[in-house]
Amino acid sequence: MSVVIVGSINQDVVAQVERIPGPGETVLASSLLRSGGGKGANQAVAARRAGDAAVAFIGAVGMDADGDALRAALMTDGIDVSGLSRVDAPTGTALISVDATAENSIVVVPGANAASETLTAEQRSVLASARILLTQLEIPIPLVEDAARTRPSRTWHLMNAAPSAPFITAADTLLPMIDVLLVNEHEALDITGADDLEVAVTALASRVRSLVVTLGRHGSLVLCDGDRAQVPAFPADAVDTTGAGDTFCGMFAATIAASGRTPDSVDVALLAGAARAGAAAAALAVTRPGAQDAVPTAPEVAALMKEANA
Repeated sequence: MSVVIVGSINQDVVAQVERIPGPGETVLASSLLRSGGGKGANQAVAARRAGDAAVAFIGAVGMDADGDALRAALMTDGIDVSGLSRVDAPTGTALISVDATAENSIVVVPGANAASETLTAEQRSVLASARILLTQLEIPIPLVEDAARTRPSRTWHLMNAAPSAPFITAADTLLPMIDVLLVNEHEALDITGADDLEVAVTALASRVRSLVVTLGRHGSLVLCDGDRAQVPAFPADAVDTTGAGDTFCGMFAATIAASGRTPDSVDVALLAGAARAGAAAAALAVTRPGAQDAVPTAPEVAALMKEANA
């Protein structure tokens, strides 16, 4: 496989509201949407729709109807699910409120995602063919560490350190295993404890060879071996930002895979090009409701990039 994602998979339940309720407050929703989610599965869908990359997903669902539906949806996208285990726990669920400005509030019930701290023999077999390993932190940290140690030599490890809280406690162990660290600006501040983004970026860049910090409508910042690039965003009329960061990461991983490069040949130009493609995919995703449902196809991304460069 070119890209193997080890991560979470959830049943998303999304309520569209005028505003996100405060503590003790009840608001009425105008609609309810059920769709596939989970940071890992979202990224797998984005990587697969990005083009020709072979993509496999490693994770766990329960022995329930949600697990059946989520597994079938990944297969429909052409994703290898031989590493998607069925476990005796409910499938993960995310309860999401999206307001009129496209901002969201999310509560995740991990369920099956938290069932294991080591890869199974079948999952190790899937990982053995990876050129790119992409991870996030909605699964147990020991499982991420196991995948990072198990990956073949000269296989990239791209880590999206989201949510940031688990990364803070395991940073010393995880950072030496990472080829490219992907965070948003809020995660960068949270991980470093800094109040200033530039201070946070400098601190993270001193501990990892390659760093990508997404900045929302301000694009992204890419750093590699002391070199630095600012990558612009694509304008978008957002209706739902759920999964936009995952779409960025999946497209980023697929673009790196398509380059044929290995981690020892990384440079800022390669990462900036992947970040530009990720930004285009994310810009399209936020114009549609849902997470996996909103992920664009490769032709859609190519058309947006061509239009922007015209």
